[in-house]
Amino acid sequence: MSVDKRVERKFEQKSWSEVKSKNSWQVFRIMAEFVEGFDLLNEIGPSVTIFGSARTKPDDPYYHTAYELAKLLAQEGLSVITGGGPGVMEAANKGAKEVGGVSAGIGVELPFEASNNPYVDSDKNISFRYFFVRKLMFLKYAQAFVAFPGGMGTLDELFEALTLSQTGKTPKFPIFLVGRDYWSGMVDWLNDQALANGNISQDDFELFRVVDTAEEVVKSITGFFAKYRKEMVPNF
Repeated sequence: MSVDKRVERKFEQKSWSEVKSKNSWQVFRIMAEFVEGFDLLNEIGPSVTIFGSARTKPDDPYYHTAYELAKLLAQEGLSVITGGGPGVMEAANKGAKEVGGVSAGIGVELPFEASNNPYVDSDKNISFRYFFVRKLMFLKYAQAFVAFPGGMGTLDELFEALTLSQTGKTPKFPIFLVGRDYWSGMVDWLNDQALANGNISQDDFELFRVVDTAEEVVKSITGFFAKYRKEMVPNF
């Protein structure tokens, strides 16, 4: 069925008054999700969000890097937050869990993902209906972001973090892109097109750092936390 046909059918099924009534009640569900997320994560402490493709297999080098990174972060006393799914997210939760670190999973209800991965702590395990609520939790409670290779969801989360940092809506925090081979094309495009056309500034390239190893990330994050984040609080 074409997109136009699906949209047409949707509007045929409901009157405008029904849509408005549903929207009013929807506000309460959104509020409930925010409250539930705030209650669950309010005491999580210094945290790092790790995200990337749900399709990354256990034999993929990036799976291993995410696993090792989460282990190292947990050993430094930092909580690990992921999207709770398989792939890179599973690897990170597994690494944190195996060394006794805090392993949080902030999932989203999807038809092709039944539940969060088994390495998420039971008291830090939550799934939302709305992507925007989930993204706010990532951004509110993590003081560093690490993006592994991924698709549309990863890019969405990455550029929201970059935008909030660029515009000063959150404090500046470390943002890492793991995998030079994967991210170099995007960085080149930002330089050759976005910068060349005046849509971003040269300073915006300071918002993130491209790395290849877990050790590079951990060294930078622990140095940042030691220097700037003596008392950790939510970002906004």
